[in-house]
Amino acid sequence: MITQKTIDRINELAHKSKKEGLTPAEKEEQKMLRQEYIEAIRGNIRSQLDNVDILEADGSTTHLSDVRKKHMHEK
Repeated sequence: MITQKTIDRINELAHKSKKEGLTPAEKEEQKMLRQEYIEAIRGNIRSQLDNVDILEADGSTTHLSDVRKKHMHEK
């Protein structure tokens, strides 16, 4: 889960990067925070999509999470 503190730090590093540049340690921190943020967004989207139902032409419904699980097993 991404906290407001994490978002604030991401923004702080972005502003500093534009104004004066970042140290190698700050660049690494920025990279890790951005990756954490992206993973959280992906998780949120996955969670939302898992709650979507597809209305089939025959009137039945299919849970999107079931379709994803089936697709994962076929690989």
